[in-house]
Amino acid sequence: MGTRWYVLRCQSGREDQARESLLKQAKLRDLTDRVAQVIIPTQTFSEVRGGVRRVVQRKTYPGYLMVELAVSDEKGQVDEDTWYLIREAPGIGDFVGPGRQPVPMQPNEVERLLGQAEQTEGAEPRLRIEFKEGDAVRIKEGPFENFEGVVEEVIPSKGLVRVVVTIFGRPTPVELEYWQVEAL
Repeated sequence: MGTRWYVLRCQSGREDQARESLLKQAKLRDLTDRVAQVIIPTQTFSEVRGGVRRVVQRKTYPGYLMVELAVSDEKGQVDEDTWYLIREAPGIGDFVGPGRQPVPMQPNEVERLLGQAEQTEGAEPRLRIEFKEGDAVRIKEGPFENFEGVVEEVIPSKGLVRVVVTIFGRPTPVELEYWQVEAL
């Protein structure tokens, strides 16, 4: 008897509660051997609000849980006790897939999902820069405060944005921290 990964629907914003209730129900019904893992895929971002830099975790797929379940055959069929556990756990909707039978995730999807989870755990938080080349922006801090310009280049590895501003009638590129500019 092996395991397969499945996707479960739950209420958006209540993924943690749904995960805890599923694990609690499995423990109460003595089915912990059939529920191997329950994952809420997240990504870690670094963002600045009000001049303060914070590390924030956001759910990659809001409203969904990924669960590794023991299967009863090579087709990936979930046994009746496990299926009943999933359906009756508070906060859990149902399996994702067509019809009434749960459909396991493909191996490449599972590898990508688990790779994201490992990368998030061990890596430095990724900067989320929402500007792209050609965006019109206003500088909100620094010596060029209240100047308007156009984004020439985004340098995510350093958290910088190169903006072309007009100074004394000449276009001049200025490198700024991404949080020092705002979209127009």
